[in-house]
Amino acid sequence: MSKVLILEDEESIRSFIVINLKRNGFEVVEAADGHEALNKLTTIPDIDIALLDVMVPGIDGFEVCRRVRETNERIGIIFLTAKVQEQDKVYALSVGADDHVSKPFSPTELIARIHSLLRRVNVYRESSAKVSFTSGPFSLDLISKQFKKDGQLVELTPTEFSLIQYFLEQENTPLSRDVLLDHVWGKDYMGDPKIVDVNIRRLRQKIENNPSEPEYLQTVWGHGYKWKGDIK
Repeated sequence: MSKVLILEDEESIRSFIVINLKRNGFEVVEAADGHEALNKLTTIPDIDIALLDVMVPGIDGFEVCRRVRETNERIGIIFLTAKVQEQDKVYALSVGADDHVSKPFSPTELIARIHSLLRRVNVYRESSAKVSFTSGPFSLDLISKQFKKDGQLVELTPTEFSLIQYFLEQENTPLSRDVLLDHVWGKDYMGDPKIVDVNIRRLRQKIENNPSEPEYLQTVWGHGYKWKGDIK
């Protein structure tokens, strides 16, 4: 049974989410403020997904996400927010979230987003075959779930890991935003397609020598993105 933490200070909203999560077979851990969420994320190591409201007492959801990502890249994180500004959505992803759902949302949409992210989390954790990739200074090991540059570990979220794996599998092939969405987020993903672009920017910050002039994860204008594998 997958375990989901919900950080939400409004008890009526939290109870509504908890009921729907339990109806769909999830084990639920509740937190009413940021401090409580961080404590439970630290003391309960097998949480698969964290649903974080932004505006909560004490430490806000953004800060909870930042602190979690300092020590845990493997957990899936979805923001729940009433904010609709594009910059807030982008900021949520930039601090380490995998997805965001804007309030008000339907239980069906939320459960679909959780299942989509859970698939990526499980792919990130599971090892089904001894497969590895090398490209220039990079290496990807699907057994240890490690991605390295010049032998140094690069910490990736489950979504970032899935993106890198797919790029290396399709080396030098331009991949459109729609193709990346279908492969990484799933054909049933109902969120903002710009989530691809934000994750690409976040990856470039982690792997490129100069993120503003990417050598490896390149933009192919009019087509999408590609992994350039013939770097000398």
